[in-house]
Amino acid sequence: MSVPIEPIADYIVAQSEEAATKTASGLYIPGGAQEKPTVAKVLAVGPNVKTVKTGQRIIYKSYSQTEVKVGTENYLLVKEEDVLATVK
Repeated sequence: MSVPIEPIADYIVAQSEEAATKTASGLYIPGGAQEKPTVAKVLAVGPNVKTVKTGQRIIYKSYSQTEVKVGTENYLLVKEEDVLATVK
């Protein structure tokens, strides 16, 4: 996937994963009750990013990102210091 945003310094370009719309037991969650996702897939990293690589999934602070829409796609810009963990 080609990313139209090239991050600088210690920024990461990612796309958030969709929030679950159904529980494990099969119940549907209404839109207003869904949690805002804090897990995203890394699409590109800036030159100063040392701990995260393209293709990894990350958990980030929920209100520290910048949301950007390019064309029909939504992207997140997250500073490396706001990444809390990687998901295996």
